[in-house]
Amino acid sequence: MHVLVTTDTVGGVWTYTRELVSGLARRGVRVTLVSFGSIPEPRQMTWMEGLRNIEFLPTAFKLEWMQESADDVRASLDCLSSVVQEKRPDLLHLNQFCYGALEVDVPKIVVAHSDVLSWWAVVHGDPPPDAGWIRWYRQTVQRGLDGATMVVSPSRWMLHQLEKYYGPRQHSTVIYNGRSPQLFNPHGEKEEFVLSVGRLWDAAKQTSLLTEADCGLRVVIAGSTEHPDETYRRDVGLSFGAGLFEKRGSQTPEQLRVLYSSAAIYAATSRYEPFGLAPLEAALSRCAIVANDLPSFHEIWGGTATYFRTNNAESLRETLRQLHENRDLRRHHAELSYLRARRMFTADRMVDETMTLFQDLVSVRTLAA
Repeated sequence: MHVLVTTDTVGGVWTYTRELVSGLARRGVRVTLVSFGSIPEPRQMTWMEGLRNIEFLPTAFKLEWMQESADDVRASLDCLSSVVQEKRPDLLHLNQFCYGALEVDVPKIVVAHSDVLSWWAVVHGDPPPDAGWIRWYRQTVQRGLDGATMVVSPSRWMLHQLEKYYGPRQHSTVIYNGRSPQLFNPHGEKEEFVLSVGRLWDAAKQTSLLTEADCGLRVVIAGSTEHPDETYRRDVGLSFGAGLFEKRGSQTPEQLRVLYSSAAIYAATSRYEPFGLAPLEAALSRCAIVANDLPSFHEIWGGTATYFRTNNAESLRETLRQLHENRDLRRHHAELSYLRARRMFTADRMVDETMTLFQDLVSVRTLAA
């Protein structure tokens, strides 16, 4: 089987792509990988070394959620159409909405990692304004979803958001994200600090809630501060308390592995989180998860996490203190989250479910031919 996969290099989609494409290649699938957003740095591509059956085609076209991206999206559609005609894959696995509108005679899977309309409504409390760019974005996403053979979402919550803003999907399914447990260390010596990982420029990550909580514990916050969209590019500053907060900036996978293995508690403060790879990585490192009281976090973590009242800094502070002071409870929740992650959210499970979907769609097309 030959699959063309699209990705972007500026967020969690790249991590998802690493797990998916690595798993597909190990299962003998030929992959043509096309990236958008920016040309990846050399360190971002090291995971491809030694993998057979992968052809990587990087581009720097802007992504559909970026301002003033209409020209780039049109150009990238033409570019991708030419790649499909040249490479002749059996199936397209598209990690951006817009490419579902490609007029090609192969099955098209569109994966809905997140969406600007649902993001805006959660972060700002109201639907986005009726501006020209928002209208263009809505139309672009709608065309992509309508053109998809199958829509895949990383959670039921995210699928419900798509239905809310773009209408019900006749062909859709949920495939939860996964990570490879061997990439993380669940046996590290835990230190008395709280870790949070996320894009500091993204208001949805709500990292500032930790600084507002000021629970008196050592808190390490890791994540990029520079917005990938030049329209909004600025360095994000956080108002840190006296000496207990550490801002680490962007970290390599190796650096994150060390942080996860050392942290006793992981704080998942996001107010909008269709799935959340960072909490999963923390769980695979046996961190106790303290999560915002969101439907998506409950869907993923159930009773294994400890929840604080939605977007409430005071409740976050008290929850962190309780876990810090009760080491047995903290270790209990860490173990529960670890076991749930190993049972439900591994990369192998994600790739196997995706492969089954691939085979089903290709078989249907073959029968219809």
